[in-house]
Amino acid sequence: MMPRIFLTLALLLALAPPVAAQEIKPFISGSIKEITEARQGKPFILSMWSLTCTHCREELSLLSGMVKKYPNLDLVLIATDTPEESEAIALTLGQSGLDHAQAWVFADPFAERLRFEIDRKWHGELPRTYLYDPTHAITAISGKLDRQRLEQWMNPYFGRS
Repeated sequence: MMPRIFLTLALLLALAPPVAAQEIKPFISGSIKEITEARQGKPFILSMWSLTCTHCREELSLLSGMVKKYPNLDLVLIATDTPEESEAIALTLGQSGLDHAQAWVFADPFAERLRFEIDRKWHGELPRTYLYDPTHAITAISGKLDRQRLEQWMNPYFGRS
């Protein structure tokens, strides 16, 4: 009887439709304008990261905790990897609990152009986080985020639910 149950379960799993992967949008020239214009008058966090960045994984974990604590947090994640790595990016975000955040990946072979559009002072160091207040005044942070500092910035806008 047990082998029959396992065989039935295996067959059901094999025939089940695949779970939709997170959409990873191509980040090209003009994408930062699209992101900010869609959020006019609203605060949000823009986080730059990469699959090859060790500290970025820690930051994704921190941001995942913030999304759970502040469900109204608007988080935009931009991977500085390539579109060919979209599957690995989606997997990493899913494992981090960030599969519902808006996600982008650099899709221009000239990454410097994209970095310049985001921030003329940014030279590619990761992780890099931008805190946009409702007027879109920006606080840029290079390196690992400090949880306390992040929560101090978030509380007035997202409050604790």
